Amino acid sequence: MKNGILDILKGKFLVSGDAPKNWLFIIFASFLAAVMIGSSHSADAKVHRIADLNEEVKELRSQFVDTHKDAQQLKFESTLTEVLEQDELYPSDIPPKKIRVKSITKKRGN
Repeated sequence: MKNGILDILKGKFLVSGDAPKNWLFIIFASFLAAVMIGSSHSADAKVHRIADLNEEVKELRSQFVDTHKDAQQLKFESTLTEVLEQDELYPSDIPPKKIRVKSITKKRGN
């Protein structure tokens, strides 16, 4: 047992008779480790990208709400009156009159 651990620490398994089998396993394990590391970095990058996009969505939603509120304010009669007064246009003091048109219908005989 003690001799086996010393052989591993000295690296004798890399130069012994069945070393090619050991080297193939080490290369395979190294390849798998590299794939795992790459996959982990890719997943981390995607998580950061998702967080950035969520922040952008929150900011754009806030902008939308502010713009929508401003548009609603512009629809009010008082706001329109203020804007038009700057151009020296004032609302009429005389209320509008209804125009009634009598329709003329012709009846045909049977």
